[in-house]
Amino acid sequence: MSPLLPRVLVVVGRASGRKRRADVSLTTTPPARRTSHVHSGAHEYERQSRERSKTVTSYYSLSAIDSAAAKPSVRLTPATILYIGKCPDGSHILRSAQYLHKELPVRIAHRIVGFRSLPFIVGCNPAILAVHELYIRAFHILSEYPAISDVKSENGYANVLRKLLDDHKNVVTELAEGFRESRKYIQDELVKKFLDRTLTSRLGIRMLAEHHLALHEERPNHVGIINVSMKLKDVVEKWADFVRRIALHKYGRAPTVRLNGHINSVFPYIEVPLDYIFPELLKNAIRATIESHLDVPESSLPAVTVTIANNDVDFVIRISDRGGGIPHHIASQVMNYHFTTAGNCTDHRIDGGLFGTIMSAANDGPAGAPMHGFGFGLPISRAYAEYLGGVLKIETMQGIGTDVYLRLRHIDGKFESFRI
Repeated sequence: MSPLLPRVLVVVGRASGRKRRADVSLTTTPPARRTSHVHSGAHEYERQSRERSKTVTSYYSLSAIDSAAAKPSVRLTPATILYIGKCPDGSHILRSAQYLHKELPVRIAHRIVGFRSLPFIVGCNPAILAVHELYIRAFHILSEYPAISDVKSENGYANVLRKLLDDHKNVVTELAEGFRESRKYIQDELVKKFLDRTLTSRLGIRMLAEHHLALHEERPNHVGIINVSMKLKDVVEKWADFVRRIALHKYGRAPTVRLNGHINSVFPYIEVPLDYIFPELLKNAIRATIESHLDVPESSLPAVTVTIANNDVDFVIRISDRGGGIPHHIASQVMNYHFTTAGNCTDHRIDGGLFGTIMSAANDGPAGAPMHGFGFGLPISRAYAEYLGGVLKIETMQGIGTDVYLRLRHIDGKFESFRI
C-alpha cells in the first residue's frame, strides 16, 4: 500500500465531514496475508502503519486538540528566564520541563487550528499536509507524556524534545515548497498572515525547547540559550566568514566585510534568531555586490559595511552594500514570500538574482547553504524581527546600493521586551 494513502483518506474525510474512524483503521493496517520472504520487514511496516493511522484518526477525534487550542499560551520574557537562573540542586530543570509539559501542547494545538483554517485545496498540498501531520503527531506525543516529577521522567522528556526538534528541522523548507505550489489558490495576504504566525510560533517553540535542553549543559556565560555577555561583533563576524565562504565556493570571489560603530558592545541576548537573520542579510549584500561588479577584479570589489549601534533601549545593525540597489519595479516586493529574482539573469557567470535566500532544494555551498532559493529569507527575517519586538527596514539607492537596518530591543528587563 502506498504510504500516501492515509493522506488521501484524510482529505476525503475533511471534505465530507463524515467520521470514518473504523474505515481508516482498517485501511491503514497492514494486510494479514504475508509471504515468508517479507516477514523481516513486517514489524517495521506495522510500526509505520500504526504511526500513520494515529495521525489520520486524530483528524476524527479532535476533542483533545480543540481543548488545548482553547487555552491561551503563557509567554515568558527573556528577562524572566534569565533571572530565574540555575539552582545547584537542578530543580530549575525540573520546573522548566513542567512548564513545557503544559505549554507546548497548547502552542502546537494553536498551529494545528491554523492549518485547518487554510483553504481546502491548499491544505491538501502534500508538503503542507505533511507538516500538518507532523504537528498532530507532536501534539499526541507531548500531550500524552506522563507528568514530570523527577529526574528520570525529565530525562525521558528531554529525549522526546530532541527527537521532535530533529523531526521538525525541515518544516520551513516544506512550507516554502508547499506554498510555492499552491500560491495561485490563495491570496498573498493570507499567505503572509499564515506564514508569519506559523514561523514565528515555530521559532518560539524551538527557543523554549532548545533553552530547556541547554540548561543541561555548562556553557560559559550562558543561561540556557541566553548568552549573558554576547558580543555582537563576534556573531556578525562568524556569519560574515560563513557567507564569504559560500560566495567563494559559488563565485570564486567575495568582497570583504568591514565592521564599525560600537564594536565592543556586550549585552545579554539570544543568538538563535540572529543565527537565521544575519546570514540572510549578509548573503543578500554580498551577492548583490558580486553580481553587480562581474568585470571588476576581486581586489577592487567594494566592501560590505556592517555598523553596530548600541544604547540602553535597543541595538541596531546596519548592513550597507554597493551592489547597485534594488530596481524600482521590484523594490516593493522584496519582503513578499516567494519573491525572488533567481534565474532572471542571462549572464552565464551567475545563476540569476539580486536578492536570494538561504533556502534551496540544491546544496550549492558549505553546509548546504546556497545563495538563493524560495524567496523566504527576507520575509522570514522581517517576521522574526517583529516577533522579537524590533523592525527590519530596507533603504535602497538605485545605481549605488542598499542599506538594511535591523533594530532589536534589549532583553535585560530595563525596558519592555518581547515574550517567547
